[in-house]
Amino acid sequence: MTREAFIALVEREQEALRGFLLALCCGNKSDADDLAQDALVKAYLSSAGYQEKGKFRSWIFKIAYNTFLNHKASLRTTESIEKARELVSSNSADRSFEHQSLYLALRTLPPKERSAITLYYLNGYNIKEIGLITDTSEDAVKKQLSRGRDKLKERLKI
Repeated sequence: MTREAFIALVEREQEALRGFLLALCCGNKSDADDLAQDALVKAYLSSAGYQEKGKFRSWIFKIAYNTFLNHKASLRTTESIEKARELVSSNSADRSFEHQSLYLALRTLPPKERSAITLYYLNGYNIKEIGLITDTSEDAVKKQLSRGRDKLKERLKI
């Protein structure tokens, strides 16, 4: 893939990618921007291996998802909803998000459940596509969605 072709594809998908990472980062714009930049660098460096048979969006989302998981693994923290509220209230940029309570609840989900929920509900991927992006079976994706929904219902008091 040429540099120009890569740039054209990225320009077409960058807003969706940033939205995906913003949801995974529970509204933390700074983290989402850092992860997007890391994912795009990784994608560019491995663009020679991109198979044009598949969707570019799925390919780049997979790279972004793995970048997110690596970032979360380095932090190794599971935050309570109270801790999430403290973090969000301390950052004025985060307060401007319309769906703050959803981001708070998403923050408490394990990364794989959060990713499945985000890809399915916020990005419109089907279960098979989510499995390809996250390297998991369709049954595992269904379980992650079910567990994630149950936890979100409980935390959001739906």
